[in-house]
Amino acid sequence: MAEITTGEAVSLDLSIARIPSRAAAMLIDLVLQLILGALLLGIAAAIWASSDRDPAWMAAIAIAVVVITLVGYPAFWEATIGRTPGKNVLGLRVVRADGGPIDFRHAVTRALSGLIVDFWILGAFGAVAILTSFCSRDGRRVGDVLAGTLVIRERALPVSLRPVAAPFFATWTARIAVDDIPDDLALALRQYLIRIPNLTPEAQNWLGAELLDSVCDRLRTTPPPGHPPAPILAALMAERHGRDLTAASTNLIRV
Repeated sequence: MAEITTGEAVSLDLSIARIPSRAAAMLIDLVLQLILGALLLGIAAAIWASSDRDPAWMAAIAIAVVVITLVGYPAFWEATIGRTPGKNVLGLRVVRADGGPIDFRHAVTRALSGLIVDFWILGAFGAVAILTSFCSRDGRRVGDVLAGTLVIRERALPVSLRPVAAPFFATWTARIAVDDIPDDLALALRQYLIRIPNLTPEAQNWLGAELLDSVCDRLRTTPPPGHPPAPILAALMAERHGRDLTAASTNLIRV
């Protein structure tokens, strides 16, 4: 578990994936990437053999195969389901720093950083990734820092990270710029909603009121009167999550 203190001085715990589990996931993905690369090179070789055998054409195909294998493979899986097949086997998932789902931009940033900095071109076959992850409190490699992501142990989470909103809050949340909630505050809200069953009623109301005041101050809005903090916070996070999924789907369609 990694302890994170938000801007509201709320101490939180996330089950962070560390080097051994991430390395095992990467080995599984590497085997699959080698198989994918071999298949693509085989197809490319067959096409080249039936053409005029221009060396420049074959070099271009080889570069394309490397990019598809080392960048396209992880970017595709992480942008669509938040984890590669290797991470899926190990029960890992890539999330934003606030615990929300990543989109295409995060996935591509991580994949390009992996190719250039963390593993291959400048990474000394993973030495840079291991060193930065070992030195990071949250086990983040360079790609995670640049993309603003974390790799968590999904199977260790007791409940879903997806909040559920009461229908009568939909009109109110639709008018609010929930994207302006900073990552550390959003993480605090998620952890509060997850921990509600383990909190006393007094702690629920006190901590919920503190978080709701922080959110409303940030968004320059007032909460619906006559409701406890928890369902209001859940509605805000559900709206934020829904907009994240919509944005991720739009980016994938454009690509």
